[in-house]
Amino acid sequence: RDLWPASIVTVGAMKKGFFIRMLERLELFLYRRARAIVAVTKSFKEDLIRRGIDGTKIHVVRNGVDLNRYQPRPADEAFARELGVEEKFVIAYLGTHGMAHALDNVLCAANLLEAEPSIVFLLVGDGAEKQSLVAKAEELQLKNVVFHDSMPKNRMPALWSVADVALVHLRDDPVFATVIPSKIFEAFGMGKPVMMVLPDGEAAGIVRDAGAGVWVPPEDPQALADSVIALQSAPQQFERYSTMAANAAKEHSRDELAKRMEEILRHAAHGP
Repeated sequence: RDLWPASIVTVGAMKKGFFIRMLERLELFLYRRARAIVAVTKSFKEDLIRRGIDGTKIHVVRNGVDLNRYQPRPADEAFARELGVEEKFVIAYLGTHGMAHALDNVLCAANLLEAEPSIVFLLVGDGAEKQSLVAKAEELQLKNVVFHDSMPKNRMPALWSVADVALVHLRDDPVFATVIPSKIFEAFGMGKPVMMVLPDGEAAGIVRDAGAGVWVPPEDPQALADSVIALQSAPQQFERYSTMAANAAKEHSRDELAKRMEEILRHAAHGP
């Protein structure tokens, strides 16, 4: 799913040293022994090939979306009232609040947008940084940031429905140019424009190629604030992004991805 143990070092959970080197040796041993490897991005495949793994047994199957569950729908107004975001332009981050996500950047952008009462950031999820983020929002007395705990999967479509824009957010580190957060495809399914705040790479390319959103330089609060204002102020562009997002979802259907996985598994089970 991700490049481990490289991701451990990237988020600062551990430093490069003896233990990481041992994990890397185990990692490469397992990759060499595997009959087939499924990577979720082209960048991951290229990384493994550079490290000596046979590229002919590495298959790329990206994350996708269940289009039976995620599809455009009217906003759940009762839920919006419950969250306190009714009649607002909602920038929603739905996911882990961890070391990899640099969500303090969102709080700094919100602070810059205090004079824009129609804009609100909705942060839903849990993680290692959640409490410090809540504390910082309270310290800054931010009225335009709403936190909510993680929600069960069956409530996610209703949660997405109250969002105007899907926020995808990662730290400014080259490793994160290689990842593709799965929430991109849920946003596509719901017909939501995507605001990519991460190192420019494969994920940003997917959104850019689909014409379904914008890329914003990571860990630059002013750039994020400016991009939110620009998108709110351009309703025709916003609608175009929404339409293109819904169209792009068809290319990332889980049904089609499952067929590809079945082919790979059958091939691996029976040999070349």
